[in-house]
Amino acid sequence: MKKYWMPVMLLAIFEAVAITLWLSKDNLFYLFNFSYIGLSICIGQLLFICKYEHARRIVQLLIGLYMLIYLGIISNENMQIEGFWYYLFTGAFEAATIHYAVAKIFGPIIFGRGWCGYACWTAMVLDFLPYKVAQSPRKKMGWIRYIAFVIAFIFVAALFLAKVGNIERIMFCAFIVGNIIYYAVGIVMAFAFKDNRAFCKYVCPITVFMKPMSYYSLVRIKCDTDKCISCGKCKKVCPMDVDMTDNARSRGNGTECILCMECVKVCPVDALK
Repeated sequence: MKKYWMPVMLLAIFEAVAITLWLSKDNLFYLFNFSYIGLSICIGQLLFICKYEHARRIVQLLIGLYMLIYLGIISNENMQIEGFWYYLFTGAFEAATIHYAVAKIFGPIIFGRGWCGYACWTAMVLDFLPYKVAQSPRKKMGWIRYIAFVIAFIFVAALFLAKVGNIERIMFCAFIVGNIIYYAVGIVMAFAFKDNRAFCKYVCPITVFMKPMSYYSLVRIKCDTDKCISCGKCKKVCPMDVDMTDNARSRGNGTECILCMECVKVCPVDALK
């Protein structure tokens, strides 16, 4: 039964968030929203335990499509970083700001960049591309993410400073256009670098929040060095180039682990947990 503690713990965390926000905000939506996300993750973890090959992809589709189509398009919520800045400037603790606080700012202290592996609607599409493992050396292009981060901030700040009218409509259009740009850039980069996750490694502005918090993540894959035979299989399948044989928090690309479990699945001696 010990192997079931992780999905149960994650579900409990999301239920605690769901109930707390429901009661504090007096809005039933938050109970549904975070319960749905927590349950989806729990189902994915259980499928993984049952050795279902596409467990993570099921979760990606359940959560990614929900956030993209229902929250983004139907409910007109800008769930991109522009929406976070928008609600932050208005002083409204609503969907986008709550989403960022839970999934991308404070959440990574618990589950690292699990969001990137299980819930991101951009990666949901990129992971269908053919280069699941990078076929070229990692580039020193991480600085691009900071430019994208600043551009998003300046865009929203400029709208407020100029006192532009109908700003909510502009933010919805920015969500649609932003997603199209993200998908286009992500797909082009994937084929250019032969790496599905090139966009995540070099461009995604959300990682500016997530990387420092992920350093202290409680949930992380660890290596039993007594079992490890240094075969290198885990390094060959990692989509984010993380050195899983090193348990130090400063391990190579350690803050980029998306908990995809590919390394766990290929380890011949069950050294990774």
